Amino acid sequence: MTDAYVPESRWRLVVAAVLVGGGLLLGGVAVFRGLFGGKAEGAASGTDVRRVAFRDAEGNRQTLADLQGKVVLVDVWATWCPPCRRSLPEVAELQKAGGDRYVVLPISVDQGGWGDVKPFLSQNPQLGLTAYLPDGGGALEAFGEIRGIPTTLVIDRRGRLVKRWSGYGEGLARQALEEALKAQ
Repeated sequence: MTDAYVPESRWRLVVAAVLVGGGLLLGGVAVFRGLFGGKAEGAASGTDVRRVAFRDAEGNRQTLADLQGKVVLVDVWATWCPPCRRSLPEVAELQKAGGDRYVVLPISVDQGGWGDVKPFLSQNPQLGLTAYLPDGGGALEAFGEIRGIPTTLVIDRRGRLVKRWSGYGEGLARQALEEALKAQ
């Protein structure tokens, strides 16, 4: 082996890793879109999303229509998503503070369902998070295509979408929630 060969083999290894990683990422996005897609784009502000259905850990089914009269913050997340993990302490804090003013629904899109979510919550008891799952395929369709997670949606008291965004920014959820509460 020559000195010139070693750097070339490292370069090939880096290129192979990038190609494999990119392929896995694209495959994951394709699977995610296939499972949770819906419309070609995200739902517009004002869209009626009351039909969105979800289940709690005991299997009880609810829809956003059941929460009409309250402002709702929905956080679409997954246990394997690093930005989601960063956002969850804020989501949990908002969830605990909601009371009669608003409701926070962290809806996990983990493919393993409760088999992924329950162990994650058990390993992170400091969160004190109450999580939910979509109620079957197409349950989140009213939100439109969810292209990335976390995706956060704010719903007004009439069950209409006020605001949505993807990614995590510290304080964004709190600010959007406060704005929606003031507007009502």
